Amino acid sequence: MATLIDAINIKRRTVFEQDNAPFYCLEAEISTPTARGGQTLVRLKVRNLLTNAVLDKTFKAGEKFKEPDLQLVPVSYLYSDGDGSYFLDQESFETLNLPTEVVGNALDLLVEGTLIQARKYNGNPIGLQLPIFVELTVTEAEPGVRGDTANGSGSKVAKLETGLEIRVPLFIKQGEKVKIATETREFSGRA
Repeated sequence: MATLIDAINIKRRTVFEQDNAPFYCLEAEISTPTARGGQTLVRLKVRNLLTNAVLDKTFKAGEKFKEPDLQLVPVSYLYSDGDGSYFLDQESFETLNLPTEVVGNALDLLVEGTLIQARKYNGNPIGLQLPIFVELTVTEAEPGVRGDTANGSGSKVAKLETGLEIRVPLFIKQGEKVKIATETREFSGRA
């Protein structure tokens, strides 16, 4: 029997199943009533992992949900074309094809050979789980000029090997590897 999750225990990054669809919690807020006899409600902002739709849902604290049949499988990114993106399953050595709408803007953070995790729901690939940080090489960055910090910014725009443009500190040069936070797509340090 599948494990049941109480609605009150759903926190950010929890995965649960409702109406035969897996959901990923983005935000959770618990509101307790001020009047006697009122019920505690759990307000969630969730992403449907099958459709990628973001929804606001409200549940009573005592409601229970099944844990979905999700597996995380290690894969490496191969390439992308008009039909989607291709990944090599590191366990079975099968090639997985994910449509462009499922991969979304994760391609901005992937170079050939990058190891990540693919989500499988009931054995079918439905999406990707990126690591917290990725390391990418800076391909274009203007040199930092003396006096650039006078305006208070202390940063410049750099283009990475995937084409993604981010703000980096002035000391970062072309050819350096930088660490990028995948959730915010911001510079996190040198690699």
